[in-house]
Amino acid sequence: MQTSLSEVFCSVQGEGPYVGCRQAFVRFTGCNLKCNYCDTPVETTKVCKFEAVPGSDEFQELENPLSSEKVSEIINSYSGLHSVSLTGGEPLMNADFINLLETEAPLYLESNMTLPRMAKKVKDKVSYVSGDVKLLPPELLEDPELHLESTIECFRTLKVTKDRDCFCKIVVTKDTPEDDIEGVVGAISGYISCLILQPVTQKSMQPKPGFLLKLQESFLNEIDTRIIPQTHKMWGCL
Repeated sequence: MQTSLSEVFCSVQGEGPYVGCRQAFVRFTGCNLKCNYCDTPVETTKVCKFEAVPGSDEFQELENPLSSEKVSEIINSYSGLHSVSLTGGEPLMNADFINLLETEAPLYLESNMTLPRMAKKVKDKVSYVSGDVKLLPPELLEDPELHLESTIECFRTLKVTKDRDCFCKIVVTKDTPEDDIEGVVGAISGYISCLILQPVTQKSMQPKPGFLLKLQESFLNEIDTRIIPQTHKMWGCL
């Protein structure tokens, strides 16, 4: 099986509870959502950029699409990995491809958690799940109620177990409604190990520190809740 990727490189995880862990990153193209704060190109490209030497900023261009065997070979060329981040775009759009990957390091899924049928396909393949809750304006969603139901179902499918960690990450902007966050966290708290409140990186959209601290306090009795920004942006790594 083949698919198109935009990048494969080795760096460290910059978000959530595994900040600083060394990972190979496999960035898939394509996404089923249009988030107003998205800072990642998701268009399909003719070539995949591959950084063989971590941090070198020297990329080879591999012609798309790539086979699962080739991608597995590239991933396994890196050493010292904590895990392999499957990111995007939305990697669950490539669930069948993910199931064919043969990697020495465990798989770490970064997903918008809105494709429950695809989540069922990979639930026994991934060891870590970084699940986003996308609190988007209704005008950006075809069916807001279905969006929420799909999100909850994905967390239920990929929930934390003795063999899999699953945590929730919510990007918070100055316009994020507090009631929306409370509603969805209440629905998924039994499926996750912790909740990450991530202030949006774009300064013009950032919430005030007091709002984040108030949110954290409101959840601490229910679930381990942490405020963690995008740390990789701070020191300029990929």
